Amino acid sequence: MSQPDVITIDGPAGAGKSTLGQRLAQRLGYLYFDTGVMYRAVTLAALRRGLDPTDEEAITRLAREVHIDVTPPTVADGRQYTVLLDGEDVTWAIRQPEVDANVSPVAACPGVREALLPQQRRIAANGRVVMVGRDIGTVVLPHADLKIYLDASLEERARRRYKEVRSRGQQADYEEILASMRRRDEIDSHRATAPLRPAEDAVIIDSTQMNADAVLAYVLDLMRTCDEHDRT
Repeated sequence: MSQPDVITIDGPAGAGKSTLGQRLAQRLGYLYFDTGVMYRAVTLAALRRGLDPTDEEAITRLAREVHIDVTPPTVADGRQYTVLLDGEDVTWAIRQPEVDANVSPVAACPGVREALLPQQRRIAANGRVVMVGRDIGTVVLPHADLKIYLDASLEERARRRYKEVRSRGQQADYEEILASMRRRDEIDSHRATAPLRPAEDAVIIDSTQMNADAVLAYVLDLMRTCDEHDRT
């Protein structure tokens, strides 16, 4: 099977982007890079410093100051990667409800996106990468070989996030998660800079009634079909 060199996966929170990205990258032997962790790391840093996540000037300055690394898993605790914020392992800390509730204004800040964009493109320039986010196919890598937009109903996405938090032994409230996701969808879809939307040439997949195995199988079949079409 001929493999696209760069694959992007965009979509709203809880749609299954991270799971698909990690499994697809593993299957292909590619680098898995979830760009959302960068915005979460900046948000965590802001909260720790007592900064207002809506203060664009302060958040932009912070994004330029902190050093964020994403590496293969360094601990066998179910993580898909390890996130380092100025050398500290914050892989699970960036998944806390406080970060969930404040990451959207940080991610919507033009200065923050500008500060992180060069690093995202630099990583993708090496090829053989599956990059996951909300504006990868539309802004970060508009010329990617294969673009996927993964979606699911709001209720199903909230249910998945609830189960994820509970599986780590943390307290969670489904209604709070649902409300937080609804707010985030509104912010992400209507922000002035890089709003959440499918790229014109993206393949849109609704995963509401699909488990992770079915989504992966669908994408692999899609790649086979495209390859057969290219060879005929």
